[in-house]
Amino acid sequence: MDSGVLGEFVAYRWTSGKLDAQMKSCGLETGAVIAITDEIYINEDEIVVKVSRSGGPGGQNVNKVNTRVTLFFDVADCDTLSDTQKQRILARLATRADKNGVLRVVSQKFRTQSANRTAAMERLCRLLGEALAPPPIRKRTRAPARAHEKRLEEKKRRSELKRLRSGKDFGF
Repeated sequence: MDSGVLGEFVAYRWTSGKLDAQMKSCGLETGAVIAITDEIYINEDEIVVKVSRSGGPGGQNVNKVNTRVTLFFDVADCDTLSDTQKQRILARLATRADKNGVLRVVSQKFRTQSANRTAAMERLCRLLGEALAPPPIRKRTRAPARAHEKRLEEKKRRSELKRLRSGKDFGF
């Protein structure tokens, strides 16, 4: 298995080896895959890349060359992700996905198409990795006893103040 490290995401091209059985269990046959986590890989063919003219830096180059890169990843139709993983991704990345479950990532930070493509892939992998990470378990804590007493004292003081303002004596 050959791995090419491109920034933070890792793209693999494999023929056979240790990960062959793991890849096939994920539903991947052959070709290029992108590692999202240690156990989750997506096929590079599932990502649609669209290029267009960028409004970022580049001088006159901006008007001539398509440097902006938009990645589309169809989460709803991805075979390698389970239903719970798809739901988690779409819930956490709802602002980046459309109603059909297609995730959209744009990069136009750099002057070259290849640098923007790498940046967009890195961002997609980071977003998917963060969305698939289990939420941290909240540790239950108790408020200190003094804080509880102080809150009750403040409530009594405010209640007394309002009672005095009303001018009515309720006999409490």
